[in-house]
Amino acid sequence: MSTAHASPGDYSQVPNPEQALKYAIQHIAGDRVEIVEGVITPVSPSWAHETAVDLIREQIGPRMRELGLRAGSGNLDLPGTENFYVPDLAVVPAELAKTEGALLPDQTVLVVEVTSPSNGDTDRTSKRRRYSQFGAPVYLLVDRQERTCTLFSRPGRLGYTRVEGPHPFGTPLQLPPPLDLELDTAGF
Repeated sequence: MSTAHASPGDYSQVPNPEQALKYAIQHIAGDRVEIVEGVITPVSPSWAHETAVDLIREQIGPRMRELGLRAGSGNLDLPGTENFYVPDLAVVPAELAKTEGALLPDQTVLVVEVTSPSNGDTDRTSKRRRYSQFGAPVYLLVDRQERTCTLFSRPGRLGYTRVEGPHPFGTPLQLPPPLDLELDTAGF
């Protein structure tokens, strides 16, 4: 016997589950959430976390303006996967910053993730791997639990091919072109 309708709770007939899930999380009232390897995760950073992000934004701001870049924590989609990220900071060309929808990691100049006790392993492993697979040219990991910074660049399908660090907080960190500036990490 064939039925025309799926039973309640059976979502196997959803035309594109990936798109439906990504659409749904963007319409959750009052909360920002991301999807990491299929797990919906709320984004609610602490003041210490936000301070590290703000210190980076302050330092790269003048250079970004010179280059016509903007920074924010807008959505990054990883099509074909169950991942939809809200990075702590992404630097993108100004014209792309006007986009209402999500951008792709390869459209960024720099992606920054700052670890929290609840998501450190995600930022260290899953996101690092996925950002590389999807072509984010530079990934800066500010690991607040380890008190280190690691700069990943030259993305490839199997991971970043250039890794600088981990460097203890307080060690100046040279960001590659086009930003091409030294980042003071002492206040992280």
